[in-house]
Amino acid sequence: MNNLMGNAPRHPGLWVDINTQHKPTQHSTIATLSSRTQGKHELQALTPQLARLSQQGQWVVLISPPNIGYKQMLADAGVRMDRILLVHTKDEVEALWAMEKALTSGTSSAVISWTQALDARDCRRLQLVAKSTQALGVVIEEANRHLPVTILAEQDQGCRQTSLFGSLH
Repeated sequence: MNNLMGNAPRHPGLWVDINTQHKPTQHSTIATLSSRTQGKHELQALTPQLARLSQQGQWVVLISPPNIGYKQMLADAGVRMDRILLVHTKDEVEALWAMEKALTSGTSSAVISWTQALDARDCRRLQLVAKSTQALGVVIEEANRHLPVTILAEQDQGCRQTSLFGSLH
């Protein structure tokens, strides 16, 4: 037995395999909500749960939130604002990648992403991510449906142009 342990710590509490200790007993699901209000009503419904989760000391990640007054909404609900992590992405691919990373990092208690409608491949990808996370995951689809296509194209073009330059002084 001593040969097998080598220089291992002698205290049995330090022998526990961290990967097996924190495995979820049941898999989380990632909810997909369709919205006509840019996710305002959906976020309002989630605020009590987000307030509770923010008290755990982990991040509540908001990915590409529209300007719907979410800061005041979260503060009014008692969400710890020092536990909010905002991620702004340039497109849907980056938003889904950020969501996947935030959900699987182990440092987030909730991840909410605003996107356009997901296709079957993206839904399957999120199903696979849900198997390895304990965080609450919410995708709010069609968040920018109210904007005409031409405005969305102009916003995309503006983002592309500003990314070609360094910081502005």
